[in-house]
Order: sequence, then C-alpha cells, then structure tokens
Amino acid sequence: MTRPTLVRRAALAGTAALAALAMGAGPALAHHCFIPMYNLNAPASPNWFVVSAEDGATLEAGYVTGCDAAREAGYAALRAEGLPVGLKIFEKMTIGDPKGTGRMNPNGANGKGLEYFGAGSELPFQMVGTYIQAASSVDCG
Repeated sequence: MTRPTLVRRAALAGTAALAALAMGAGPALAHHCFIPMYNLNAPASPNWFVVSAEDGATLEAGYVTGCDAAREAGYAALRAEGLPVGLKIFEKMTIGDPKGTGRMNPNGANGKGLEYFGAGSELPFQMVGTYIQAASSVDCG
C-alpha cells in the first residue's frame, strides 16, 4: 500500500471516528458545545474539557504521533489552513440551552466562535484529518 493511500485512510478513519463520537456516542455529547482553539495555551477551566488535535487523533482514530517532527508538522498544517489546534468542550451544560430544551444557535456550525456538535460542525473532522495527514507524512524512522 502506498504512503498517500495510508494517509487518506488515516484521515478518513479520523473523520469517521469523530462523526461516530459526535452523533452516536451518547446523547449527552450530541448536544455539547465547543469553542475552537487556535492556541493550546488557553487558560484552564473546570467546566471545559480540552482536546488537542494530537489527542483527538489518538482518541478518535487510534493515530499515535511518531515523533516531535510529526507533531510539529501536524500543528503547522492546521495553522496554515486556519484550522483550530484543539477544542474546548463545555461539559456542564449547553451554552444557550442550559435546560436542554433543544434550542440551538443558528450559527452553531459556521466555523466561527461557539460551535455545536449537534448542528453538524465540521471543524472537529477537519482538525483531526488535517493533523493526521500532515503528521503521518513525516518519516519518524
């Protein structure tokens, strides 16, 4: 199997895994909101669960970054594409719908500011796929 084929399969696996997580892993996650992070040095908060692109690739696609150069390539590709390097997921409640009545911001999947898994935001899939594609192109051997 050629390297480009492996890269495409890894990116597809990451996308599929995140789709399964966002849509079917449990009713609680399907309504969570998140904020795209463009810097991993954001302040910590007990109500937010932070998932870096590297963590997302491991958790959702089983992709383990092989070396520092691969990690750097993954994050460089995200920055070059203007994609987030991580996600801050709000765990306590859905912002804008604290009582779970089904309200959702109509801009919740536009790639700007607060996003919702349930609104079909593509950012998590793009983030993980781009990271895996770039990181897996580096020879860590």
